[in-house]
Amino acid sequence: MNTILLSNWTIIRFIRLILGIFIIIQSIQSQNYLMVLPGIIFTALALFNAGCGSNGCSVPTKNRKNDE
Repeated sequence: MNTILLSNWTIIRFIRLILGIFIIIQSIQSQNYLMVLPGIIFTALALFNAGCGSNGCSVPTKNRKNDE
């Protein structure tokens, strides 16, 4: 878990984190609590390096041999 949170930080990941925190703060200040959810989603995507990005969406390319 620590390797996911602490490794592979890119500029796009920082931007998603800052954007998520900004959305959360602005939605609370303007009392638009429905917008807190997208802020939480952006922040979680940045923290866990999920979503479509340079390595976020990649599918492992393991080749399985059929033993039939």
